[in-house]
Amino acid sequence: MESRHQQWLENLRDERDGAALYEGLAHLEPAAQRSKSFLELAQGERRHATLWAHKLESEGIPLPADEPSARVRLLLLLARRLGIGAVMSLVQQAEATDADKYARQGGDAAPLAREEEDHRKVLAQLSGPAAGGAAGAIARRERWHRGGRAGSLRAAVFGINDGLVSNLSLLLGVAAAGAQQGALLITGFAGLLAGACSMAVGEFVSVASQRDLLARQVELERRELAEAPEEEAAELALIFQQKGLSSEQVMRTTGELLKNPEAALDTLVREELGLDPSDLGSPWGAALSSFFTFALGAVLPIVPFLFANGWLAMAVSAGAAFAVLAGVGGLLGFLSGLSPWRAGLRMAALAALAAGITVGLGRLLGTQLG
Repeated sequence: MESRHQQWLENLRDERDGAALYEGLAHLEPAAQRSKSFLELAQGERRHATLWAHKLESEGIPLPADEPSARVRLLLLLARRLGIGAVMSLVQQAEATDADKYARQGGDAAPLAREEEDHRKVLAQLSGPAAGGAAGAIARRERWHRGGRAGSLRAAVFGINDGLVSNLSLLLGVAAAGAQQGALLITGFAGLLAGACSMAVGEFVSVASQRDLLARQVELERRELAEAPEEEAAELALIFQQKGLSSEQVMRTTGELLKNPEAALDTLVREELGLDPSDLGSPWGAALSSFFTFALGAVLPIVPFLFANGWLAMAVSAGAAFAVLAGVGGLLGFLSGLSPWRAGLRMAALAALAAGITVGLGRLLGTQLG
């Protein structure tokens, strides 16, 4: 009986957290339709929370305070600082976890599993240009519409992890081959600069190419608006109809927009492509960000070799790197609603595997070539 009550309490806290998260995202979302979608998701979570609250009250169990958890507060802080897109993958993961949890519980929780899965699908649509509705109908007709960008949170984590794991593996492999302190420091800093420059160049080319593609899409839309205004007017009308405007309002709004081609273009680009014309990404910003996040991760394994050599430096370098990786993995697991311990250990274990391979290869080469 007690374990069942604990499960209900956990369900109640999770649903309240979900509601607080979606209400916070709705407040941060500038687009009215997307904000409304977040509020609808919050209402669904509140409805689920009410179910568990009633079950607990019927058993005489006191309800905990309705306050957002540290996880929700941190997600909303990241969304406020980095943008909602930076946390959407983590929010989707949490919804998938809730759906699996309810499916395992069965009974009264089984119908909620289907609703949580529906929530995840709604989040998937909110994470990019809509696949259905007006935008979907237009995108199916105009196949050149493409786009999408990774969140800055994911890019930062990837850069730090890549720098840490790659430079740790490089240093441990060379150290295992018998290199001395001076050679190891040169190797470490060379690996840091080479890797950071490679990341920066790759990110610059990627973002510049994507920016060119998105800019071309905007220009194609501008050309269509000039050459086929009737078709674009029909697309605008379809968009406004999908938003629930009456026929009279659709005609009036479409007519007013078409009087100002730039305003019409801005609306079409935002609704059809899911783009903000004023924010297509900065290649230099992406390159510098990648350079510094990689360098930040790559410098950590070098530090112990400034003060020691041999197996002691290797052990300290590996221990510090694994601790950081486990912490980052645990944080991502925490934000995704997964077990922080499991996520942290998984990330550290994968890094240990990579380092172990290079140490083994270094020892083999050191023996053969020494």
